[in-house]
Amino acid sequence: MTPDPLQDLGNLLGEHRLLTEPSALAHYGKDWTRFAEPAPSAVLLPESTEEVQAIVSAARVAGIPIVPSGGRTGLSGGAMATNGEWVLSLERMNKILGVDAVGRSLHCQAGAITADIQRAAVESGLFYPVDFASSGSSQIGGNIATNAGGIRVIRYGMTRDWVTGMTAVTGAGDILALNRGLIKNNSGVDLRHLMIGSEGTLGVITEATLRLTSPPKDPAVVVMGLPSMQAVMAVLRTFQDALELMAFEFFSELALDKVVNHRGLQRPFNAVTPFYVLLEFDRGDADSEDRLESALAQSMERHSVVDAVISQSLSQYRNLWRLREDISETIAQWFPYKNDLSTTVAQVPDFLDAIESVVAKRYPDLEVIWYGHIGDGNLHLNILKPEGEDIAAFQARCADVNDEIFAEVAKLGGSISAEHGIGLLKKPYLGITRSIEEIEIMRAIKRSLDPDNILNPGKVFDA
Repeated sequence: MTPDPLQDLGNLLGEHRLLTEPSALAHYGKDWTRFAEPAPSAVLLPESTEEVQAIVSAARVAGIPIVPSGGRTGLSGGAMATNGEWVLSLERMNKILGVDAVGRSLHCQAGAITADIQRAAVESGLFYPVDFASSGSSQIGGNIATNAGGIRVIRYGMTRDWVTGMTAVTGAGDILALNRGLIKNNSGVDLRHLMIGSEGTLGVITEATLRLTSPPKDPAVVVMGLPSMQAVMAVLRTFQDALELMAFEFFSELALDKVVNHRGLQRPFNAVTPFYVLLEFDRGDADSEDRLESALAQSMERHSVVDAVISQSLSQYRNLWRLREDISETIAQWFPYKNDLSTTVAQVPDFLDAIESVVAKRYPDLEVIWYGHIGDGNLHLNILKPEGEDIAAFQARCADVNDEIFAEVAKLGGSISAEHGIGLLKKPYLGITRSIEEIEIMRAIKRSLDPDNILNPGKVFDA
């Protein structure tokens, strides 16, 4: 190897796959967090597992840290490169390598876009159910590295539940082929599950094998307006008893107002209520309509549902989903400070009340937007930056209140990160969710797989 490791990697990758111009560094060095200045020293775009291995080996020799990069849709700073790192982007490793319709699985490279995976499944008469607002730009490697959840966790679970195999390059430069797509493999510790949710700190995921399932026959959406979170939870129970729900989402009136006014969408009905619920179910079986009508009538009579609308066409189904799905992108223009919190489903009303009391006391002048996957206990708290306020000052102002918010999370045994990961932003608070003993075990695993601490150092915890 020459004294300049980038020269060797340039010879391997070619000039178009090693980028150092300022615009490329700025683009690839940040994710959706936007609260830190990107400052990588190079961007590398491999096209194979072997090229990833060569990059990791070169970085290890040179002592230069690597930030693995997918679609950079994360919201905790996990893909931020702020200190001269090499960004290892998987975007050119985007191939769907095959679909096994009989075995109901799909094999792809880690840079494959979530929506492309979903389309490939549909073309084979199957369904990949993990879905979220960023599916058009998020990559499966990043989804796996953050154990992404999304809108249908109540029915289908997290990304972890759909990964049957993967290939990864560790920080030591070893290529690991983990589980190889097997449904049953009870032979010792399953290292695949260490990589899932590790946020690029243990290895660079390069390929994945995903489980597929049957598609819903006739999905429909219901949107309801409700006066309180207690009513929301009562409606959840009523509809869970009546139907097999695929999604149960909620959002506040302010969230709906922002989406309607900035995305050109229509309100679902004229009534204005503090909270709205969007639920999805499959009306493919014969008596689902009767059970829906019964549950809706019961909810209006007993749980104060003010108004409701049921999708009657594919276009209406999509537009109703946009009321919920477009919230994150709509409010991005206000540089929201996000907290991604969770508790048990039963504790959600107390959880929201406790945190709202802190927010109302500490942020009386700020717009606060709530939405989330209420069916699995996941609430998204979004505080919008006032026009003209400096971003750094706004972030510091919000971070100053985190101790109080996370104290309420701790009281109810919840999590400071339901699905967005820890990254840079939540690293100081990891001890609220994980014990000292757990964190030390994480450090030991990190030392074993990444002995020189070159993979995403400083993220999640300090090694």
